[in-house]
Amino acid sequence: MGNAYEIYALRYATMSPRTPSMNFLQPDPHDSAAQDLDYFVWLIRGGGRDILVDTGFNAEEASARARKLTLNPVDALERFGVAASSIRDVIVTHLHYDHAGNLDRFQNARFHLQEREMAYATGRCMCNGLLRHPFSVEHVTQMVRHVYGERVTFYSGDGEVAPGVTVHRVGGHSDGLQVVRVETARGPVVLASDAAHYYANLQRKSPFPIVYNVGDMAVGWETIERLAGHPDRFIPGHDPIVTEIYPRASDKVDAWALHLPPSRSFAK
Repeated sequence: MGNAYEIYALRYATMSPRTPSMNFLQPDPHDSAAQDLDYFVWLIRGGGRDILVDTGFNAEEASARARKLTLNPVDALERFGVAASSIRDVIVTHLHYDHAGNLDRFQNARFHLQEREMAYATGRCMCNGLLRHPFSVEHVTQMVRHVYGERVTFYSGDGEVAPGVTVHRVGGHSDGLQVVRVETARGPVVLASDAAHYYANLQRKSPFPIVYNVGDMAVGWETIERLAGHPDRFIPGHDPIVTEIYPRASDKVDAWALHLPPSRSFAK
């Protein structure tokens, strides 16, 4: 394979306990407990470059939203051997608080974002408190500053960040949500971000409750399945199962190697 990358999931925070209604728009009435919510950023390595997918949140945001921050994602990267100053490309899947914080700490990076997400996060929908809640005005404002600093590359649908690393707008959870398809030695792996918080959101075709457009989310699941080509090659955005089935990649930070095969398969 011409462009085979490594992918690492770095966990930096968690939220517990949760109820089924917090994880599924229409939960199974027989379920009485629900999985925790893990928070990740993803590092793509290959071709002599490091590409970061999402930037997480900091201690101030964790306190404001009652989340348990284990380690700032920037510090997690540092422990993994990657300085923020060395990152040249950051793919932001969407501008929700847990995916677009710390934007000021990547001083040499270009940010890759769907044009539709920028319009959504700064447009009339933000007059609605329910739609606005997952966003932080500070994060969105910082991205606007990067736009004015000519540091943002916008996409309208599909785009290529690097050979073998592509982005694809799926919407649904947020209007400009994009997923990332990465060529690896085991085939294409799709970082689904919040198109599917959990494996079960896609497998059951049951949306996570924070959703802008349910129809777009449903079509987005089909897009993910097509792009990945195999149920073991899509990675949900917040599922603790990821940490159970992929090989651990560091003894200094919570990191897992997604370019390696999982220990169990979802293929039927």
